[in-house]
Amino acid sequence: MKRLLGRYLGPLGGLVGIFALFTVLLALARGLSFADPANLETLLRQTTIVATAALGMTAVIIAGGIDLSVGAVIALVTVVIAAALRAGAPPLIAALAGVGTGLAAGLINGALVTRRVVPFIVTLGTMLLIRGAAKGIAHEQKIDAPPSWLDDLLARTGDGHRWMLLPPGVWLLLLLALATAALLSRTRPGRFIFAVGSNEEAARLSGVPVARVKLLVYSLGGLATGVAGLMQFSRLTEGDPSGAQGLELDVIAAVVIGGGSLAGGQGSVLGSLIGALIMQVLQSGCAQMSWPNWVQEIVTGAIIVAAVSLDRFRRLR
Repeated sequence: MKRLLGRYLGPLGGLVGIFALFTVLLALARGLSFADPANLETLLRQTTIVATAALGMTAVIIAGGIDLSVGAVIALVTVVIAAALRAGAPPLIAALAGVGTGLAAGLINGALVTRRVVPFIVTLGTMLLIRGAAKGIAHEQKIDAPPSWLDDLLARTGDGHRWMLLPPGVWLLLLLALATAALLSRTRPGRFIFAVGSNEEAARLSGVPVARVKLLVYSLGGLATGVAGLMQFSRLTEGDPSGAQGLELDVIAAVVIGGGSLAGGQGSVLGSLIGALIMQVLQSGCAQMSWPNWVQEIVTGAIIVAAVSLDRFRRLR
């Protein structure tokens, strides 16, 4: 218990503090309740996209890597799903095509990284390539898709679905989080991921298949990003090739705020989920306070800088 409190006390304290701050500000300034159940459900629905992508990013960062192509992959996934639906494909096939696109992007990133190319450069290049592919497929415009049950994955639970408590997309996020946590903490590949991130050369000398581990984590990252793209499509109900720009920064910040280290070897699923909630509470609180966009961008940027500084301080300590 002491170890768990030491690991998550900081992120949890930050989440509670920011939530309490906006609760007081909204009550005093506008007479609104930030802790209203409907608002809490909205926060969870809006957090799902970043949190889902953060699951894969957690594994990537633990292994000492980085993925800057997340936002572009999410945009491409929405385009693929919308194009498939408009072409007459069943919703399930369209969803699988979108998630498969994310997995393929992860495999490409992993294959390039295993060639001893710096992950930052690799994913920066694939970010531009994938964004260009999304715009090319969509002819640089949004793709409207016919209505389907995919639109309800992140929809507010109606009167006939109160028994679900939360939208299907949130439940899917929780299932993926449990599976990812089990992989990282209870399996041999999970131990290999931490070993590679802690000291790649020592892991190689100890018999760890470093190349396969890197391919695994980037594939997991692509798969999680594909599911995040599916959630993005459910929220927008259209394919937007220019969407999710800068989302990779929110995802990386969520992992780092939650205790992940950009130097590798540290990170957890629960911490990343808490970090994603912190980012969403900040954005939602700023929006409900009617602060201008430039204020929201300054606050978000300050949080990202603080997260990186905190990571540096933890490593020095």
